[in-house]
Amino acid sequence: MKLSMQLPYFGNPRQTADQVVALERAGLDQLWVAEPYGFDAVSLLGYLAAKTERVELGAGILNIYSRTPGALLQTAAGLDNVSGGRAILGLGASGPQVIEGFHGVPYDRPLGRTREVVKILRQGLRHERLVNDGIYQLPLPAERGTGLGKPLKLLNRPERADLPLWIAALGAKNVALTAEIADGWLPFLFHPDRAALVWGEALAAGAAKRSPDLGPLEISAGGLLAVGEGEQTQQLLDQMRPIYALYVGGMGARGKNFYHDLAVRYGFADEARTIQDLYLDGHQRDAEAAVPLAWLQAANLVGPESYVKERIAAYAEAGVTSLQVTPAEGTDPAAAIAQVKQWLP
Repeated sequence: MKLSMQLPYFGNPRQTADQVVALERAGLDQLWVAEPYGFDAVSLLGYLAAKTERVELGAGILNIYSRTPGALLQTAAGLDNVSGGRAILGLGASGPQVIEGFHGVPYDRPLGRTREVVKILRQGLRHERLVNDGIYQLPLPAERGTGLGKPLKLLNRPERADLPLWIAALGAKNVALTAEIADGWLPFLFHPDRAALVWGEALAAGAAKRSPDLGPLEISAGGLLAVGEGEQTQQLLDQMRPIYALYVGGMGARGKNFYHDLAVRYGFADEARTIQDLYLDGHQRDAEAAVPLAWLQAANLVGPESYVKERIAAYAEAGVTSLQVTPAEGTDPAAAIAQVKQWLP
């Protein structure tokens, strides 16, 4: 099992990025940089490539709407080159709020787009000309443009033809697609004890169609990390309440919120409805207080050494190959990474 971490995207990411050298030295294997609607992820990943030597650098995630497949190919191949073959390209559909609100692009056909983007990226990484006849038409037909388009390939030869392509997915159809075509899966708000119940059938359906050319599906998931005894350590779980409340309550609308639906599938239907109602009515603090403690305890690695080791085992049992941790505020991140690294299977 690898050890990974999500770089916080609030505030000034560069200040956090400057700590990455110490985290790499402590044993961090992967670093993920998100791109919701703040700074772009790619410029920061390039900055990190110059500062680090070993850690894998993952875009976690770039949405499939605001960049063309060709632009995503340029980004992936360029980052892999400047990092010396350490890039991971995380892709996802994001959600209507960001895609239509921030980028002004219709949120349509996410499954079909994802499949085609992955296909086109693999063409380009093999240094082939980009050709596709579907949602994305490459080259663009004459009746839709000037008629001067022709199939092109990257001017530069990619560092790796098998640069890992990961997908962030939550819904059953999207998870099945991920298990079929992706190198890795990025689930969010992962509950290791209930993962098989929620996603087992979808993962099996996708795996049955998976090409033998692809290796086993990698999975990166985890939560807050704090090792210690007593009530003071347990109170650190409250640091995660705003995140859970934001996604379950505020990402989307009533009847259209992927994360609310996920909470329901985990068995927290009543709590999910309460969180959403409070959040959308402007009572964010009350929504945070309504996040079930049982979910926080199961999904995060907070408590004495024995409990953290138990949670690591639960994540491994759920198929997680890269444990994603967020050292709690007030702890020494490098020391926490070094400590947990020793406990990984």
